[in-house]
Amino acid sequence: MRRTLTYRDVGVDTDATQAVLDRLADRVRSSFTQHVAGPWGLFGGMVRVPALQQPVLVASVDGVGTKALLARRPEDFRTLGHDVVAHGLNDVTCHGARPLFFLDYVAAARLEPPSLQAVLEGVVDACTRYGVALVGGETAEMPGVYAEGAWDVVGCAVGVAEAWELVDGRTVRPGDVLLGLASHGLHTNGYTLARAVLVRARTDLDLYEPDLGCTRGEELLRSHRCYATSVLRLLDQLREGITALAHVTGGGIPGNLVRVLPEGCTAQVRVTWPVPPVFRLLARRGPVEEAEMFRVFNMGIGLVVVARPEHATRAEQVLRGCGEQVYRLGEVVEGTRDVRVVLEDQL
Repeated sequence: MRRTLTYRDVGVDTDATQAVLDRLADRVRSSFTQHVAGPWGLFGGMVRVPALQQPVLVASVDGVGTKALLARRPEDFRTLGHDVVAHGLNDVTCHGARPLFFLDYVAAARLEPPSLQAVLEGVVDACTRYGVALVGGETAEMPGVYAEGAWDVVGCAVGVAEAWELVDGRTVRPGDVLLGLASHGLHTNGYTLARAVLVRARTDLDLYEPDLGCTRGEELLRSHRCYATSVLRLLDQLREGITALAHVTGGGIPGNLVRVLPEGCTAQVRVTWPVPPVFRLLARRGPVEEAEMFRVFNMGIGLVVVARPEHATRAEQVLRGCGEQVYRLGEVVEGTRDVRVVLEDQL
């Protein structure tokens, strides 16, 4: 008789994936907060909206992009899980929302159980660390859609705030001060260009770079810094003095800061902070022009705080007390809705 065909024969091993999920079930449930209303494993996650007067849900969905192509070890895959949570929480807290729950999506041509477990452990650990409930997600094996060895790691973060507590940039005005919070490197953006410059062969990840003090792989796989705890503490203490917050992701400082500027306001950014060596290396080895570097990468600033001038010093103190490196980037002036970046020296 002709042998019958199974799902595993064509590249989808649901049993192996389910075994990973079963092993992590207790850890996932450990991330649940008092707002979770249903058990884990149903068709949808159930979360009670806190008893606010005018609750507004703030949602963001994003992924780690081609950074996933650099992961080789379990700790690399755990970093991807952490990063997708950090990215989403940064986005929702930039609008003054407290993270409420998180959903993940992990897909590949073939979900290798050790790597899948490492990604999900990174997600769970980050959710637990930052106080957000992981209430569901999706794992998908799709040979023919994804290239062999490629992973897609995506997450959706949802937060909640009172309507009058939202931060959206509408009150930004000339004279406001720009404060920058240091990044941990590339975070999760610009990796297609970074790989083209520094990772032309897989072995390039193991090359030691004296300027970096580590290998290229170690530098490129640094985690995406999560600013959510610091941002929420800042807003708790100084909400009236903060007019906007911008998470610096794809598009760099110009492409993200402009999103929170109203008409009639120009942000003048002076590059007086120490640009991390990895960006100078990319500019030199590419070579990549300065304007393109600032259009693609965060250049060492992962989040921008826009503060009233009379509150800027206090905002710096609060953020430094949270462990952040803070730099004065410039100010908002009258002009067209735009961001101008002025370099003090060459990259």
